[in-house]
Amino acid sequence: MAEIHIHRDHDLGLKKAREIAWTWAEHVEQKFDMECTVLEGKDEDTVEFTRSGVKGELTVTADHFELVAQLGFLLGAFKASIESEIEKELDTLLAAGSKKAPAKKKPA
Repeated sequence: MAEIHIHRDHDLGLKKAREIAWTWAEHVEQKFDMECTVLEGKDEDTVEFTRSGVKGELTVTADHFELVAQLGFLLGAFKASIESEIEKELDTLLAAGSKKAPAKKKPA
């Protein structure tokens, strides 16, 4: 299985980050026919998402987003383009949620 791992730091706080995560979840449900479940916690939320060939989680905290997804055999061949599309969408939402520059990638 191919794995996608994306980390984005932000300074939005948990309330605003939650709003962005819920917007992201609604978007992937509509655009990619994902089934999303939001598990709300005190200090972090987890958006679990799944569909045929994809399973993952987006963890949301007051200062970062962490997305990990496993791609099945068929979608694994498209890992680079799928990862790029997720990064673009998440960065766009973070930039729109912040009055500052887009979120920066955390060094690998």
